[in-house]
Amino acid sequence: MSAQRTGGRRLLLKGFLLAVGAVVVLGFVLSGCTRVSTQPDEVVLHYAGGTFEAIKFEKCINPSSGATLLGPGDTGYSYPFGQRTFDFSGAEGAESKPLSVVSKDNVEMLVSGVATFTLNTDCGTLQRFHEKIGLKFRAYHEDGESEGWRRMLGTYMRIPLDRALDAASQEFEWRGLFNDPKVKQAWEARVGTLAREFIKETAGADYFCGQNYAGSGDCGDISLTIQKPEPPEALVDALAAEQAAKAENAAQAQRNAKVRTEIESIRDLVKVLGRDGAVLWQAIQKGQVTVVPVPQGSDLDITPPNRQ
Repeated sequence: MSAQRTGGRRLLLKGFLLAVGAVVVLGFVLSGCTRVSTQPDEVVLHYAGGTFEAIKFEKCINPSSGATLLGPGDTGYSYPFGQRTFDFSGAEGAESKPLSVVSKDNVEMLVSGVATFTLNTDCGTLQRFHEKIGLKFRAYHEDGESEGWRRMLGTYMRIPLDRALDAASQEFEWRGLFNDPKVKQAWEARVGTLAREFIKETAGADYFCGQNYAGSGDCGDISLTIQKPEPPEALVDALAAEQAAKAENAAQAQRNAKVRTEIESIRDLVKVLGRDGAVLWQAIQKGQVTVVPVPQGSDLDITPPNRQ
């Protein structure tokens, strides 16, 4: 009887130890897991594997998704969903300083603006972007927009934009770009066409879509808002002086035309009134002579003053 009790106690103890061990193992496993929930402007790429197994893509976790459990060694890479900008105005917080261009007549100018786009978050496309570009630059977001994201934009947005602006500006002279709205409109259209072509060419695929892209369907084109090129200050001052001189010449031409009209008027008066009559008429018009009406048949005698 004693032996049976002892054996039973041993079995209970063994079972208890196994249960405790299972709990410990489960706790260890769970402690290596992470929970991921996405914001409305965020997409996460889930990769499984790690130290002891090959890393492979699992799935995309869409915006506004509830908590998703990632296993031990799994990794989540966060990318932005929705509109983003590349600001090359040089303002505080901008991604770049204004870009330099050279006009058809070899004048160097500065151009500032903003490119508005959406990262292509179609799951397969985003996976390819991450593996070809994102990993290289560490462009995925870590507690907000990363420095890697800015460096990535410097290569895949700034460089092709700079190239497009320069190529388009080579087709126009600086005066038209600076102060002719029609020329600027044609230039903007040309920049837009070249920019979209060069950005896709640099990236190798449609990784950057239009500002209204919603994660599926037509990718669309990025949107560009660019200011007119700014030439060197010395040229702007010279142009202002030139315009002032033209305005003065126009004013002088108007004054000359007025004088010519007056001369023609005097000639016509001489023809009609004679020289003395014309002089008297001019004096009367200027108020230099007062005309006093004399009633007919009056005895009024006007004697001119004695001039010595």
